[in-house]
Amino acid sequence: MQDPEATPLGATPGGGGVDFALFSQHATAVELCLFDNAKAAAETRRVPLTRGEDFIWTARVEGLGAGALYGYRVHGPYDPGQGHRFNPAKLLTDPYARLTTRSSSADPVMFSYRLGAPEEDLAIDTRDSAPAAPLSVVVDSAFDWGGDRPPAIPWETTIIYETHVKGMTKRHPGVPEKQRGTFAGLASPAVIEHLLELGVTAVELMPVHQHYDEHHLLKKGLTNYWGYNTLSYFAPDARFCSGTQGNAVDEFKSMVRDLHKAGIEVILDVVYNHTAEGNHLGPTLSFRGIDNSVYYRLRKDAPRFYADVTGCGNSLDAGHPQVIRLVLDSLRYWVGEMHVDGFRFDLASTLARNGGAIDFDGAFFRALREDPLLSSVKLIAEPWDLGHDGYQAGNFPFPFSEWNGKYRDTLRRYWRGDENTVAETASRLSGSSDLFEPGGRRPRASINFITSHDGFTLEDLVSYHRKHNEANREENRDGCDANHSWNGGAEGPTRDHRIKAVRARQKRNLMASLLLSKGVPLILAGDETGRTQGGNNNPYCQDNAISHHSWSLDPEARSFFDFTRRLIALRKKHPEIARNRFFRGEALPPHDLKDIAWLSPAGGEMTLAEWHNPHARAFGYQISQEPEAANGGEARGPVLLVLMNAGSLDISFSLPSHPGQAWETLADTAREEPPVEKAGFAGPAYPLKARSLAVLTLKG
Repeated sequence: MQDPEATPLGATPGGGGVDFALFSQHATAVELCLFDNAKAAAETRRVPLTRGEDFIWTARVEGLGAGALYGYRVHGPYDPGQGHRFNPAKLLTDPYARLTTRSSSADPVMFSYRLGAPEEDLAIDTRDSAPAAPLSVVVDSAFDWGGDRPPAIPWETTIIYETHVKGMTKRHPGVPEKQRGTFAGLASPAVIEHLLELGVTAVELMPVHQHYDEHHLLKKGLTNYWGYNTLSYFAPDARFCSGTQGNAVDEFKSMVRDLHKAGIEVILDVVYNHTAEGNHLGPTLSFRGIDNSVYYRLRKDAPRFYADVTGCGNSLDAGHPQVIRLVLDSLRYWVGEMHVDGFRFDLASTLARNGGAIDFDGAFFRALREDPLLSSVKLIAEPWDLGHDGYQAGNFPFPFSEWNGKYRDTLRRYWRGDENTVAETASRLSGSSDLFEPGGRRPRASINFITSHDGFTLEDLVSYHRKHNEANREENRDGCDANHSWNGGAEGPTRDHRIKAVRARQKRNLMASLLLSKGVPLILAGDETGRTQGGNNNPYCQDNAISHHSWSLDPEARSFFDFTRRLIALRKKHPEIARNRFFRGEALPPHDLKDIAWLSPAGGEMTLAEWHNPHARAFGYQISQEPEAANGGEARGPVLLVLMNAGSLDISFSLPSHPGQAWETLADTAREEPPVEKAGFAGPAYPLKARSLAVLTLKG
C-alpha cells in the first residue's frame, strides 16, 4: 500500500505556485530548469532543489502554473563502471511528467558519452542537450467528466479489440481530417459505430505513453510507430493529440469518456519492463541520468552493463521500492485520473523478477493485489520475457488474465493441417485448463488470440508462408520465423480464385474457432475487414500504409466483417460458450448429458486412440447448458454442436441423436455467406467440407 505521508512526486500546481519533487538516492545536487517556450534552446531560470531524508528532492516555485515547461539537471558521479551515469549537461525528463513536448531527436547531443570515442560510454560528453531534449509540462488536472462511469463489463462477456490509435483512424474517411490518427479520431462517431456494429466490448490500445524514437531508426528515416519505447509513464503520447480538445491529457480523457458512453471499456498496453534509454550505449533522457543504479537492473559482475531480460537494452528493476512506487503511482494515475478500465502488461515476467528470479509473491504483486483501486480493474499479463525461466504462461497470480500464446500456436497449427494437434486443440478451445486450473484460476484467465500486433494479420496468416520485413531495413532478419502460416498455394496476392476461396475459408475457420472458445477472445483490429501488412510480421517502425487501416471495403471484406459480427452475436446469445468455469465432462441432470462431449466423425465419443492419432484432423464437441443456468435449476440439454475438419477431404460427420429434435445449422465456414437465420438440416450425418467448421443447434 502507498504511504499516505509520502511526498507527491512530479509537478503539482496549486496555491499560486508549483511544487516539484524528484527522487534520486545517489545525486549530489538537483537543479530545476524552467523554459519560456518549447523552441527555447536554453532555460531561463535554474532553481536548486533540497534533498530530504527520503532521497526526495523538492522545491516550490511561486507564480508558476499549468503550462510551465521544465526539466532537471542532476549532479553526481559519472562512473559507468560503478553503475553511475550522472551528467548535469543533459536535461532530463521528469519521470512523473503528465505531459511532454519535443518528443524525439537524432542529435548526438542526447548521449552522455562521446559517440565514436575509443572508450565509448566511459568518456563523458559535456555538451548541453537542452536545445534538443524533451521538455516536461506542468498540467492542471481539472476536467469535466460529465458523470462518467466505467462500463464494468464482466470478464465472461468481454470481447477485446486490440488496436493502434493512429493506425485505426489515420485513413478513415468518416473521421474529420484534423482528428485522423488521434485520440479524438478514435472516439469519433464513425469509429465508435464500427466497434458497436462489430460487437466488441473493449479496446486494448497499443502504447499511449509518451515514447521516444530510437536513434538508429531516426537515422534511417523511420520512427517507432508501435511506441514500445517509453519515455514517460504518466504522459499521453503527444503524437496522438489533434489539438481540437486542448492538450493530449484532455483529449485522452474525452476519448475515454465518449467510449464509456458507448459502453466500451479502455485497456492500455503498458511497458513497465524497459525504457527508451536502451543499453549502455543509449541516450540519456530521464532515469539513466536521475539515478541509473536505482531504476535499472545492472549486472552484478559488471555494473557498467545492464541485466537485460527484455531484448530492448535495459530492464527496470521492479524489485527496488522506488521503481515499485513509480509503476504503482502510474497505474493509479491512469485509473483514478484518466478513468481507464485495465492494463495489458508487456513482457510482464520482468515485473516479477526480484534479484533476477521470478517471484510472484514479491512486493510489486502483493501491492497490486492489496490496492483497492488497481485490484478492481482488468489486469492482463504478457506472461514472458527473455530471461531465465521467463516463460510463465499459466503461473501469474489472480486477478491476472494472460495472453495465451499456446492457444495462438495450436489453433494456427491445427487449421494448417499439422499432425498431432487434435488433443491440444480441444484443450485450447475449452479454456486451457491444463495451464490455469492447477493454480485455482478459471477460463477467463486465458486471453485467446489468433493474431495480434506482434506478427501477421489474419489476412497475411493465410496469404504468406514467410515473413517479408524488407521495409524495416534490417535485411529481413527481424520478426519471428515460426509463424505457423499457410498461403494456400501461392505467396502473397493472387488472382487464382481457388486459392482465394481457400484463404477466405481459413480466415472464417480461425475467427470462428476464436469466438467459440472458452476464455476471453482478442481480435486484432482490421482482421474483421481483411487488413494486410504485405507479409510484414514486425511493422513496429512502419508509420505508413503498411500499418494504417484501409477503409475501402470491397465485397469480400464486407462479407468477412458480417461473418465476424454474426459469430460475436452468436457468442453473446449462447453464454455457455464463455461461462467462467471449466467443463468437467460430467453428466448433468435430468438428461444425463455431459456438459461437454467430444465426438469423433463416426458419432461416438472420442477414444484415447483417436485423441492421439497423429493423422486425425476432424472432431466435434457438444455443449449442454449447466443446471444453475437453466430455468428451474435443471439442464436444458444440448445447446451447441461444433464440428471441425482441418483435413483436405470432405467427410460425413455422424450427428448425436436426440429424439423429437432435429439439428439446424447456425454457421458453416464452407459457405461464402453464412446464414443470417437458422438453416434447417435433416439427416443423421452432416456433410462437413474439407477445411471447414460448422455450428449447429437443436430445433424444437
